[in-house]
Amino acid sequence: MNLQKDGIHMNIIIKKDETFLNYLHNALESHQHLTSWELFSLNYAFKKQTLVKDFHTLIAPDYLEHVTFMDHQMETVKRVINEMNGRAILADEVGLGKTIEAGLILKEYMVRGLVKNVLLLVPASLVHQWVQELHDKFHIQAVPYKKNYNWSDYPIFVSSLDMAKREQHQEQLLNMDFDMVIIDEAHKLKNHKTKNHAFVRALKKKYCLLLTATPIENKLIEIFNLITILKPGYLGNIKDFKKQYQRMKHVKEDTYLYKLIQKVMVRNLRKDTILDDVKRQVETVWIDFTPEEYDVYDQIENWKEGFSSLSRLTYLKELCSSREACYLSLERTENEQLKEVKDHITTKIADMPHHIKAKKLVEFIQRLGDEKVIVFTEYRATQYYLEWYLLQHDITSVSYRGGLKSSRKAWLTDLFKNDRQVFIATEAGGEGINLQFCRYIINYDLPWNPMRLEQRIGRIHRYGQQNDMQVYHFAIKHTIEEHIMQLLYSKIDLFERVIGKLDHILEQVNLDVEAEWKSIIKNSETVGEMTIKMKHLHAVIDDLDVEANAR
Repeated sequence: MNLQKDGIHMNIIIKKDETFLNYLHNALESHQHLTSWELFSLNYAFKKQTLVKDFHTLIAPDYLEHVTFMDHQMETVKRVINEMNGRAILADEVGLGKTIEAGLILKEYMVRGLVKNVLLLVPASLVHQWVQELHDKFHIQAVPYKKNYNWSDYPIFVSSLDMAKREQHQEQLLNMDFDMVIIDEAHKLKNHKTKNHAFVRALKKKYCLLLTATPIENKLIEIFNLITILKPGYLGNIKDFKKQYQRMKHVKEDTYLYKLIQKVMVRNLRKDTILDDVKRQVETVWIDFTPEEYDVYDQIENWKEGFSSLSRLTYLKELCSSREACYLSLERTENEQLKEVKDHITTKIADMPHHIKAKKLVEFIQRLGDEKVIVFTEYRATQYYLEWYLLQHDITSVSYRGGLKSSRKAWLTDLFKNDRQVFIATEAGGEGINLQFCRYIINYDLPWNPMRLEQRIGRIHRYGQQNDMQVYHFAIKHTIEEHIMQLLYSKIDLFERVIGKLDHILEQVNLDVEAEWKSIIKNSETVGEMTIKMKHLHAVIDDLDVEANAR
């Protein structure tokens, strides 16, 4: 049977079950009893009772009465199944439950008997979290892939993309037929020239879900590449697409293209859901260095010999975090000129008292009583120092960082939830993990890119959070941190226009905001020069914001 839908030709092969038909015919001819009347009646009553009245009714929620699904999640599942034929980009903002939506879609297809063989490709750090969530919320028995397994051993595998695309696994996976493939953090497939994209596109799959909060980051071609994985040819070929749309700044500029994308992508915004009722209270905590700390800071800031502009700014930022971070960074330098003259500075750093910011952190945590707190730092050395320093004040904590095995990360998360008070995380803690049982975040160090704050805050401002949240930003006066606060946050009101509302800036496809920030920091000889360049960037962002609101 040949069908055509959305411009795509599909060949559906229908085969008669000759074995059963022959068996039935022979049984009827010989007057055999196929089953007892009692069993037949019982089965008939069961089928009648569980009969789906129409195809658009969701069955899975009746099997999952222990889970309360939000309205936008239910609507998303209905759209994906009834309108998108199980091939969709789930692009909700951070924290709105894309994992829940994907799990419910999977469960619905399984209950209907349409899906048995499933492959989930997720970040390595989230493999066990996905397995646990599928089990606890959806009663789906998924298995984390291990190197001694065969890919056909279990019907539902969860693996990292890096593991699956390895040469020893690729051949078998590409020869398998999957009923459903689910990709988390799918924005990593936005470049069609990468092995990741080629591998996922080549997988044979009946249904496919791509999960990402940022389907478009810098260029419109990125959404083309994602949609091509779902429906090859749906937006034409790449050459014609670039030719027709390369001058566009926003998908909404072309009504036809926008409608096409809406047919394969669902994007729910926090402001349109009940999660918008949960408020974020943001407060900056200003701190003064001690005289000894200011003395070392001034020496580094004014010391030109052996420093590039970027390295000097980096050392200043590290000093604002901890003595340990700056000291170790200087000790490990490969700069020969700096090696000869750094001893004077490192000696002074070693003689400094405990960091004033760490003392403020202890005061804050003690004031909060037994409340659980997440602390974000940029540096591993600071993380180790804080864990030790908090322990000196009888405050329990765990340290969460990149490079740990996924099983250990899962254990640390559980340890924080059930036993420890403080969760000290480097940037690796800003992605993927669910910590909505906590409502306090302290940004001990501020990132150069304030968009990364959304990932951090998204750990607690997500599906399941029932309390208003308090977010504190620690910043030391008269230092690089004060410039970061004034240049990156206060001046352009990023907490109002970016945090939780990324669309206006991310969809301005001709401006890579993060790249611009990095370029300014790297190429500024002084803080003053960085300030001027940042002000110019603010003006550009202001114009883009005005444009977006005018559409």
